[in-house]
Amino acid sequence: MKPDVRQDQDARPLTRGDMASGLRLYPGYLDRARQVELLAALREALAAAPLFTPRMPTSGRPFTVRMSNCGPLGWVSDAGGYRYAPTHPKTGRPWPPIPALLRAAWQELGRYPHPPQACLINFYGPAAKMGLHQDRDEDDFDAPVFSLSLGDSCLFRIGGRSRGDPTRSFRLHSGDALVLGGGARLAFHGVDRILPGTSTLLAEGGRFNLTLRRVTCPGAAAALPPDRENVGLSA
Repeated sequence: MKPDVRQDQDARPLTRGDMASGLRLYPGYLDRARQVELLAALREALAAAPLFTPRMPTSGRPFTVRMSNCGPLGWVSDAGGYRYAPTHPKTGRPWPPIPALLRAAWQELGRYPHPPQACLINFYGPAAKMGLHQDRDEDDFDAPVFSLSLGDSCLFRIGGRSRGDPTRSFRLHSGDALVLGGGARLAFHGVDRILPGTSTLLAEGGRFNLTLRRVTCPGAAAALPPDRENVGLSA
């Protein structure tokens, strides 16, 4: 499947140069039927690993998103810092497996030969947002950050590798896939706002963002400590 350039009202469009840098958008990658299929698998995962509210390490301030994970590792944030951990911080149980549909999407669009090790599940309510940040503590930056959107649209913002670089924004809709790889792998990015009522997929409204990551270099997974320091988030 080829990436596309989409122009949305009130949002600066992607350009061919963006895609050449490693930022790839696949509008409508999941049709409605596959969105429903993925949502059912997601609900099953969340029954085993419920959403929780992470907190900033220093201030203790709660995030505006709720989150969970699936896969061998999951990203958490609390008084102990940002880190990858093999278990849910509230239940103490291992994270559930990454759904097959997500693994297949990574294989098709990720352009990376090794499987993901973590799927961060972020749930955005109507007022939730995510400030500009980098996902930068994985060992091998050849592996992309790959995400799929379900539910209400959002206004996504991306800049360069420095916080002060110019930014541009575009909308992500339910079923869209986004890949940050190559020169865009360390780009600052975030979510400005949710656009309530733009999707009927979630009965409760809001948006799920599912972000797949490779945490360790291939062959190094056995050496991964129980909790791995992490300094990145994802939209």
